[in-house]
Amino acid sequence: MPELELRLLGSPEILRDGVPAPAPRGRKAWAVLAYLALADRPVPRARLAELAFAGAEDPLGALRWTLAQLRRALGAPEALAGDPLALGLPPGTRIDVHAIAAHDAGPALARGELLEGVEPDAGPVFEAWLLVERRRLAGACESLLHDAAHAALAAGRPLEGAGLASRALAHNEFDENAHELLVRCLAASGDLAAAQEHATACEVLFRRELGRAPDPRVARAMEAREGDGLDAVGDRAAALGQLDAGRAALDAGAVEPGLACLRHACVEARAVGDPALLARVLATLGVALVHSVRGRDEEGAAVLHEALTLAEEHGERDVAAKVCRELGYIEVQAGRGVSAGRWLMRASELVQLDEERAAVHAVRGMALSDRAHYEPAIRLLESSIAIARGCGDERRAAWSFAILGRAHIVRGELEAAQEALEGSLGLVRTTGWIAFQPFPESLRAEVALRRGDPAHASELLDHAWPLGCRLGDPCWEAVAARSWGLLHAAAGEQVAALARLREAAIRAVRFADPYVWIHAYCLDALAGVEIEAGAPEAPATVALLGALAARADMREFVVRAALHRAALGDDAALASARLLAETIENPDLHARLAVAA
Repeated sequence: MPELELRLLGSPEILRDGVPAPAPRGRKAWAVLAYLALADRPVPRARLAELAFAGAEDPLGALRWTLAQLRRALGAPEALAGDPLALGLPPGTRIDVHAIAAHDAGPALARGELLEGVEPDAGPVFEAWLLVERRRLAGACESLLHDAAHAALAAGRPLEGAGLASRALAHNEFDENAHELLVRCLAASGDLAAAQEHATACEVLFRRELGRAPDPRVARAMEAREGDGLDAVGDRAAALGQLDAGRAALDAGAVEPGLACLRHACVEARAVGDPALLARVLATLGVALVHSVRGRDEEGAAVLHEALTLAEEHGERDVAAKVCRELGYIEVQAGRGVSAGRWLMRASELVQLDEERAAVHAVRGMALSDRAHYEPAIRLLESSIAIARGCGDERRAAWSFAILGRAHIVRGELEAAQEALEGSLGLVRTTGWIAFQPFPESLRAEVALRRGDPAHASELLDHAWPLGCRLGDPCWEAVAARSWGLLHAAAGEQVAALARLREAAIRAVRFADPYVWIHAYCLDALAGVEIEAGAPEAPATVALLGALAARADMREFVVRAALHRAALGDDAALASARLLAETIENPDLHARLAVAA
């Protein structure tokens, strides 16, 4: 049988033995094929007929005719059969959207948007599904190209990296991360004039279209690499001494001196000529850039990619596991789920030490929870807690308890959420981890509010809010402001609620490299109160939430955005929400859908 390949990204086509086959007849054929290819399970014929052919005199007959045309184009007479319908394509069939979802795709597959140029005119519910999938896959392609650009830069091919970063920008021209990466690649290639030219063009674009300048990190990407200008003696002991001094300074909260020591350690390690030592120092610097300095995730990622290349070349498996986990964490924060999954699976395969295994499980649980895969997320987080406590890593356990509590809140499991968050806060107090306290404290306040205890919620927020502001962490500030807004809303204080919730949404993104899930969490709460108050800003908030959620594949928020649209009077939105929620294991969400008008 001929080798079969389906290309659904960009202008769709079917290839048999590498040769394009005649396109299937019928303007809805590609839409039907894409829907079946992207479905998580076989699809009942009646549902697909209703979705795609609702306006036809005989929807089931129209579906049968379209399936026949698709079988002919595919050269697969046994495919697309049964009820419910499954693809049933020959073994070995390659489908580009499947490869991307399985983290098994090269940048060549990022060819364009889903069914580019095809507008099936299949009714509002199907069109809503198609829009979500186009945004989701655009985000996946963007993250694929972003990762490939970093890999090329780390491998010493900066011009290739620049080309890949340029392609990522074609998917989202306002992605400051991609602009920064492009400037970094051009500068690394030695073409500082081109790097400056792009940084200037980026500023012109942002001022013209967005009314603001891009983040300074775009221009800062032209700066020289770490440690330039420092004298190195090539002494291994000096490198290790600077590494220890950098760690100690960071632990004491002295970020800039700590980074300076780590950069000096990198210079010394390069001069020593010990790749294993350099990998370890680069990994430490990369982690510090990601966790200690706002707006340095792209720089941190570039350092981590170089560390990974060296670690893999020289058998430093523990370093490679840590780096893969950190790269996965960066991608989770940025809402690049496909890339996050790939890095975290690599980390899971490499990990050997229990402390690192607890960390990998924690970040994987966070990633899955963000994308509404709650049951496996909860299992991983519970595993992280058990492993972390077993090896004495109480801070990791506190972190995982907090993310576990968050998942239970979203699922409406308030007693379980309270237990997890109390566990987190107990460990925070025991370890003195004040820098983390506002997060579980603000979530615990939301639980208290939803369990009918606004006085306790207010007491918790009286501590969490000023502490979060003092620490200057936008995530902690945003979550605390969100809980304050909900507290005001519950008391009927709509003006105060709207002010707090708008502040939460702004604070969530006030620095570069925001945590996308937190931003969506704040927008969802804001949209609900705006709709209830009849605020004219509500449609714009809902549209922003929907676009953000779809691109980052945050399935829960995609459904919530559709529910908000239904509340605003969109007649097709409720049906879209129910369709999109089918594979989400969230009893609270399904209860909302059941009572929605």
